[in-house]
Amino acid sequence: MSGPVLGWTAERLARFSLAHVVEPGDPGMWRTVATLGVEGAWSALRSLGSDSRWKHRAAVFDPETAIRLTERSGARFVIPGDPEWPEQLEALATCEPVQERMGVPVGLWVRGAARLADVARASVAVVGSRAATTYGEHVALDLAHALVRAEIPIISGAAYGIDAAAHRGALAVRDAAGDAVTAAVLACGVDQVYPSGHAALFEAIAARGVLVSELPPGEHPTRLRFLSRNRLIAALSRGTIIVEAAFRSGARNTVTWASACGRPVMAVPGPVTSGLSVTPNRLIRDHEAELVSSLEDIQALLSPVGQDTLVGHQEPATTVDLLGETELIVLEAMPGRGTTGLDELSVRAALPVPRCLAELESLGAKGLVREREAGNWQLTHRHLDRRR
Repeated sequence: MSGPVLGWTAERLARFSLAHVVEPGDPGMWRTVATLGVEGAWSALRSLGSDSRWKHRAAVFDPETAIRLTERSGARFVIPGDPEWPEQLEALATCEPVQERMGVPVGLWVRGAARLADVARASVAVVGSRAATTYGEHVALDLAHALVRAEIPIISGAAYGIDAAAHRGALAVRDAAGDAVTAAVLACGVDQVYPSGHAALFEAIAARGVLVSELPPGEHPTRLRFLSRNRLIAALSRGTIIVEAAFRSGARNTVTWASACGRPVMAVPGPVTSGLSVTPNRLIRDHEAELVSSLEDIQALLSPVGQDTLVGHQEPATTVDLLGETELIVLEAMPGRGTTGLDELSVRAALPVPRCLAELESLGAKGLVREREAGNWQLTHRHLDRRR
């Protein structure tokens, strides 16, 4: 079957065929594609002398049937060069294998109302345990909701626990500009529902975002396919947040890919008594992730160099914060209880009596000290409260 018959280019048809026949992220095929190109790799795979493990799949592959299945599923096949293709996936081209998976996908199946490139461009990935605690789900939902309100879409894997909470938090924003609020990257075809209890969630994501997969319609998940999809979650987003994860967790694999792609890794700390806090807390301890607990924390890590978005998150300056150096010396020389005279304060502050008096009068005007009786001063409750 030729490209012109389908109305497809030879490259698109070769990518479509390879994506059906070869498992996602296969290192051997990725190296072949890097050497021969997609058309050369597909031709080599189908040659009589091929010794590839995928040659039998290639021999029986029927592109006409596969195209009809893609059309019936409501999906579209997106390749590099298409307007919908996210350019940031090219970061995978220079990454070393992680758990025997690697490489830029040859193409992606996408189903949903939004354009994948639009969702991914400013997105953040939120990942974590399937067996999440109430705390973890609450944090994931709140962070995702705040991020989407700040026009930062969410990418996750649509699994139970943290993934689902993140998607739901994104979808809960009803006044978001446009529909590109979240993308679910799947380890199965975009026409499949896994886990089966997420049918309604999948449809909600498709209505206001996109479902994405490296696998063709009809395909089901396997362990290796989950590992393959994790690299896409990390590469599609501008940074990855891990909320909860046990010592051995698939979310840890996503974090490894985020680091390999040069993307910020963020972790939400959790109770030291919880086994699901082990991985985030350890990543923070080992300086492999930055601690985040709010939208402002995340924005600061994603902002361009020189733009400190944490300024708006800091507490407003207090009266004490704005004191001059000598005023502060006199204030800190005041006793915590009772009163003090000018002579004693002059010794404690190491300042002349007239200067102490001038600073006391200035501090009194600001409500921090008061003259109790002639020549004796004490702190006001306002400053005593700050000292406590």
